[in-house]
Amino acid sequence: MNRKLLIPGRIVTVNPFNEILDGCALEIADGTIERIAPVDQFDTDRYSGEIFDYRNLVLIPGFVQTHIHLCQTLFRGLADGLELLDWLRERIFPYENAHSPGSLRASVRLGLNDLIRGGTTTLLDMGTLRHQEVVFQELISSGMRGFAGSSLMDRNDLFPSFKESTGWNIEASYNWAREFHDSGNGRVKYGFAPRFVLSCSEKLLKTAKEMTKDFPGSLYHTHSSENKDETETVRRMTGKENIEYFESIGVLDSGTVLAHCVHLNNAEIKSLKKNNVKVSHCPSSNLKLGSGVAPIPEYLKEGISVSLGSDGAPCNNSLSIFNEMRLASLIQKPLQGSTSMDALTVFRLATIGGAQALGIGNETGSIETGKKADLVLLDLERADQPLQLNGEQIYSAIVYSCTKENVRELFIGGERKVKDGKCLLYDEEKLISDGKSELRNLLARA
Repeated sequence: MNRKLLIPGRIVTVNPFNEILDGCALEIADGTIERIAPVDQFDTDRYSGEIFDYRNLVLIPGFVQTHIHLCQTLFRGLADGLELLDWLRERIFPYENAHSPGSLRASVRLGLNDLIRGGTTTLLDMGTLRHQEVVFQELISSGMRGFAGSSLMDRNDLFPSFKESTGWNIEASYNWAREFHDSGNGRVKYGFAPRFVLSCSEKLLKTAKEMTKDFPGSLYHTHSSENKDETETVRRMTGKENIEYFESIGVLDSGTVLAHCVHLNNAEIKSLKKNNVKVSHCPSSNLKLGSGVAPIPEYLKEGISVSLGSDGAPCNNSLSIFNEMRLASLIQKPLQGSTSMDALTVFRLATIGGAQALGIGNETGSIETGKKADLVLLDLERADQPLQLNGEQIYSAIVYSCTKENVRELFIGGERKVKDGKCLLYDEEKLISDGKSELRNLLARA
């Protein structure tokens, strides 16, 4: 049995009681948290496994991001100053349409490196239309925990060449799900991902939901109500509001994750609650594209599941969960008051809230015995951090003061992926070199 003993200075558990433990150690057995107890209860002199002494660091659960586009990392910085539909029409759809397996692999690796380096251990990714096997191959080899699926598109008035037939989408997605769902020793699962109403026929939207029944634990992942032009177009096409339309075709339930949900009316909010739909909030993306501010405090008050995602690198230029946490809190305060979206609330959205949204809250998202050892160690003993970290001040430090530079160590399933602030998976110089070469070729194709 593979055993590890981690001795941090403090453990921020995010358990149901939000316990913060001092003077405790955590034992990992075959990737699972087996025991949490005071350090003096472990005989470190005779311990048979590896011992990691992190008494100068704070141990937290790995972050869970519930809306990512790994296929877009290569396009970071190439789609600024545009609103959503123009952003898709003029930049993102042409670029994604030009992806080869090589360029997609470079993009995914750059994204995974960024995410892991920044403390994210689990993600929900929306892939692109073609070459989805590349995303799964890279997820599996990285050791990341995650859900992914091809972006389903059988119509596209914005960029007509970027689509495939309804039958092609259904067959390809089903085959990828059959090959990759529950792969990587169960770490990697399928998320059926119709892009949004504007790019999918009703048949494709409904069939994607039906396919989830053949793959227990899979998810239904799409965009909704991100932008006013989008919602107006949906209204013209369907005669209904976005959420109303989704409900009418039977795709809303506890296995549905909707990205954004910025522009909803009261009836749509009630529909989310009634159907136990999960909302992925992406504040950086919503601000950069000028989409608006989602009414997250209202969703939380209604008991609607909310979690956080960075979205794609070209609509925020960063994949940092620290940016998303900070903004998720701050953008609500001028609207709802300074006490809204406090640091603990936001931190839970980024950890256990994300895990619960993905249906894996029993596996990850908090530090409790029996859960996977998806763990991050933060250095908070820095001049740019609060000098006093008692009680809830620890959440303030993490949400308002930290960046990925505070991430010193990271484990996924007990396997070390970040050491001394460096991701162990990739050679960053090679990532940059390969990325530049693939981007030049992709832009020439586009």
